[in-house]
Amino acid sequence: MVDNGVSFRIFKDNLFKWSLVLVSFLATVPLFLILFYVAKNGISSFSWTFITHLPKPPGEAGGGILNGIVGTLLLIGWSSLLSIPLGITLGLYLSEFREGFFSYWVRLCIDVLQGTPSVVIGIVAYAWIVITMGGFSLFSGGVALSLIMVPMIVKATEETLKLIPSALKEASLALGVSYSKTIFKVIIPSGLSGIVTGILLGVARVAGETAPLLFTAFGNPFVNWNPLKPVSALPILIFNYASSPFPEWHQLAWGASLFLVTIVLLLNAVSRVVIRKWKVQF
Repeated sequence: MVDNGVSFRIFKDNLFKWSLVLVSFLATVPLFLILFYVAKNGISSFSWTFITHLPKPPGEAGGGILNGIVGTLLLIGWSSLLSIPLGITLGLYLSEFREGFFSYWVRLCIDVLQGTPSVVIGIVAYAWIVITMGGFSLFSGGVALSLIMVPMIVKATEETLKLIPSALKEASLALGVSYSKTIFKVIIPSGLSGIVTGILLGVARVAGETAPLLFTAFGNPFVNWNPLKPVSALPILIFNYASSPFPEWHQLAWGASLFLVTIVLLLNAVSRVVIRKWKVQF
């Protein structure tokens, strides 16, 4: 016969468990409603022309978002080129030298940068680069987005490398392997899943940023490959078209929103697959 006290504890455990399930479900309902609404309004715009053509002038139906797609890819490429080497280097340094004057200030700067609103980062990039260079550009937009990516990559790299047992490094050094080769051949490959996950999450974050790009990349109705000239991006395109008075542009904005949401969800899904596939068991 089960004791009444045990039965009550089991009841409380089940009640708490199902309460968490209910709260989690209620928290995801608004997200699914938003995704459904965006998909319902944007799916009609999807076609090969929508992806491969430039927008048409106001009042003309059709057109596409090629300039926004190319601009987003270029901005992600530039920001990744600037942030990934710096983020991995700083994360590696903080994991290896956890105490010290320089480590303290680097960690403090990363924490402050991570909590800084993206619009403030855009204003800083505008003051530092746009005014200095005398105009908006792809380069300034890439710098602004890289400032958003760096803290995420640093945190992911540092926390991942902290989880690697010190015995792994000690074994490598005991075999006569140099410190630099131990870092690049043993430590970093062991934590590759966490590092790649941080990079993918950083890319997913900056792919949907609008505020920094309004002060830096500014937008362009054409496809631009020059890093010193303004460039369009999907968030800028959505912002401009959604606030316009033309119904044709409103429809393009819905389609671009669905396209951007799909990219972000795919990047998050890929990051989860990377974690499971490349996870190193110690």
